[in-house]
Amino acid sequence: GILMNELSDSLFLNFIAAFFYTSGFCILFTVPKKRIWAASLTGALGWIAYKVLVMNGDSKILACFIGSCVVAVISEIFSRAGKEATTLFIIPGILPLVPGSGMYYTMLSAMKRDFDTAATAGYETLFMAGSIALALLIIASLTRILVAGRAKILEYLSRKSTTGNQQGNQPDR
Repeated sequence: GILMNELSDSLFLNFIAAFFYTSGFCILFTVPKKRIWAASLTGALGWIAYKVLVMNGDSKILACFIGSCVVAVISEIFSRAGKEATTLFIIPGILPLVPGSGMYYTMLSAMKRDFDTAATAGYETLFMAGSIALALLIIASLTRILVAGRAKILEYLSRKSTTGNQQGNQPDR
């Protein structure tokens, strides 16, 4: 009902905001014009994954990890489809997930000498940043393993079919 409409409106607005936010960074980082839409879509989808998890009550750290995994997977897809470097999509795509406000509130609390709040905000910020790095590492590693495994399987099948054809061409005795 009404709650679902509000949630979908909120997610839609978050998607649009993250798309344009990422587009701005694409322009700043001189991403090729024909790739700006893909990099912006990558950032927006990663942000939506993060927001959905946070709205469902999951921790910001887990949400940041999953959002970063989404960014990394989509970046791998776009980089292979467009024959571009993965970093062309990862760097602008990950920016909506970078815990900038956490860093700000950590420093603000420290300046106000509220060290308990500073420690809590700093802990969460540090682990969110770590979850981004870990997600990117895991997805990049899995992609390399899958691509290498696919190449070995194709090589094996090609050898097997070549050997099978050679044996099949011999006359019966």
